[in-house]
Amino acid sequence: MSTTGQRGSGIAQPLALPSGGRIAVYVGLFVLGAVVGAAGALVQPGWFPGGLLLAVAGAAGLFLGGAQGVGTRAGAVVPAAGWMVAVILLTASRPEGDFLFGAGFGSYLFLLGGMAVAVMCATLGQVPQPDGSAVRLGK
Repeated sequence: MSTTGQRGSGIAQPLALPSGGRIAVYVGLFVLGAVVGAAGALVQPGWFPGGLLLAVAGAAGLFLGGAQGVGTRAGAVVPAAGWMVAVILLTASRPEGDFLFGAGFGSYLFLLGGMAVAVMCATLGQVPQPDGSAVRLGK
């Protein structure tokens, strides 16, 4: 805190531990991210151009919705982590030689597009703005 009662930058703030309710929301977002990743992996090769767009749009909606709903960038990062875990596990081949992703152009677009959307949504996450008249926001 400064002498005028205003808070400093977000980097200088002490780390606050999330509450139990917020942890439950983050766990739910992680699981939902894994479900969206698995569903996208199944949908994107089925209807190639439309399925790919649907899968990436679903991931974008979840990531941006998580950021807006929680009000922090972690709201986008947590479901993106769940999405990434599901997608990475589905790309690994089994001992029998079976795997879900083919080596096609659409699979690579799904992987790279999902990661790019996750980065964009985490970057666009709402960051609290400083209070006070000394700050020149919107000028």
